[in-house]
Amino acid sequence: MTDPRPFAGQDESYWMDTTVASPYPRLTEDIAVDVAVVGGGIAGLSTAWELARTGRRVAVLEADRIASGVTGYTTAKVSALHSLVYDRLQRAHGAEAARLYARSQLDAVERLAAIVDEVGIACDLERVSAYSYAAGPASRAAIEAEARAAAEAGLKVSYVTETELPFPVGGAVRLDGQAQFHPRAYLLALAEDLLGLGGLVFERTRVTGLSEGQPCRLTTEDQRVVAAQDVVVATHYPVFDRAMLFARLSPRRELVVAAPVATDRAPKGMYITEDEGKRSVRSAPLDESHRLLIVTGESFTPGTGDPREGFRRLDSWMHERFPVDATTYRWAAQDNDPSDTVPLIGPLHIGARHTYVATGFGGWGMTGGVLAGRLLTSLITESEARPAWAELYDPRRIAGVLREGAALLKQQADVAKHFAGDRMRVTHVDSVGDIVPGTGAVVRVKGRRCAVYRHQDGALRAVSARCTHLGCLVSFNDAEATWECPCHGSRFDTDGTVLQGPATRPLERLEIPGEVE
Repeated sequence: MTDPRPFAGQDESYWMDTTVASPYPRLTEDIAVDVAVVGGGIAGLSTAWELARTGRRVAVLEADRIASGVTGYTTAKVSALHSLVYDRLQRAHGAEAARLYARSQLDAVERLAAIVDEVGIACDLERVSAYSYAAGPASRAAIEAEARAAAEAGLKVSYVTETELPFPVGGAVRLDGQAQFHPRAYLLALAEDLLGLGGLVFERTRVTGLSEGQPCRLTTEDQRVVAAQDVVVATHYPVFDRAMLFARLSPRRELVVAAPVATDRAPKGMYITEDEGKRSVRSAPLDESHRLLIVTGESFTPGTGDPREGFRRLDSWMHERFPVDATTYRWAAQDNDPSDTVPLIGPLHIGARHTYVATGFGGWGMTGGVLAGRLLTSLITESEARPAWAELYDPRRIAGVLREGAALLKQQADVAKHFAGDRMRVTHVDSVGDIVPGTGAVVRVKGRRCAVYRHQDGALRAVSARCTHLGCLVSFNDAEATWECPCHGSRFDTDGTVLQGPATRPLERLEIPGEVE
């Protein structure tokens, strides 16, 4: 069994801990609007706000609380420099695609800064330099190739061999004028401004059905109906899949630790490396004499790996390399990697006329969410000023999928492995009695696989072990006390409540009889 001992840091994100709960109501009656946006993260709220500025009446429908899902647990970098993406884009899509990607990402950085100024949002926005670095000589060639590709894509990058980091690097690509901010403070203010533009925001309103037509109709779990001329699905992992997007997305979870550091010893820039299990570093304003150092890394597929050990490795790495105080926060962020590197923003499927999607941001959802708001608004309003990069992000694209066929096949092989292989295992533990307090496991009870969690007081809570999305078996994440599906990344609370899609229905609650097979 996984070591259940506690480890350092408050089990919450800094962004969630330093903002108040949002105040929006649940949808309690049928409504009709021009556009319905499903999902209240940065992609959904950015899209809703941009559309409301054109005079559309927009409603945001969020299953939980706005800016409390992926956006509430990000590291909040807003940058056009995305690790080693430009070398990959050039090789997979060509030079023009890389140039369009660079232009679109820079546009998103400037758009966010402009919105902060226009609305007057206090969100600790800072313009800083972004760095992609090699941890040592072995990966220097990859960084040099990225510097060349990024420059050819039109970014004003420089290749440097020294940084402000308190340890040597093997080389780095530097891009000035990027941004970091407090994402929840930004989005809570944007939502408030959306109301002033005539928009509507509904929380605790989970959408479970979509009927495309004139108008489109969304159905909630409370059987309320929202009629809309256009619908945007911005739920991180799409809750509706009518274009086989599930086959083109790989869910990934990353751990985050944070600790105070003296302001004069904190890095001013944003750093990322794909070495050492991936490491991402930035700092945020904390008090008069300190900043909060935020370190990300230790990626894993939801429902696999050992998050507790990952937290310990990440925490040790931070304390070994930076002069930080005791760890104060730890959390995890989730994202989806598209099979061909480029996010999916545009019509939901080939035959879609009034339904749209934004997903697959590959770890760069802050920039991608702002970009999605601009791009989807231009498509829905049929603006003559449609961005030149619309085709690059179009989910209906085929060429990129064909070029990245190996990645797509690997993703589906992984899903098939979990779907079939997990069922061949007799059990994950031998009996309920093997489950120690504070942990969970899948147990076969009377011929049925149950996901069983034991509270610290010894009480048991059991739910079905089959994910309600497509039926894969869930696994327990001891570090966050959640059930997670390794196939498509759905996450559930210990009582079966959906925490993260694509699942829209909770795990079935079960009773544990006295006899265990």
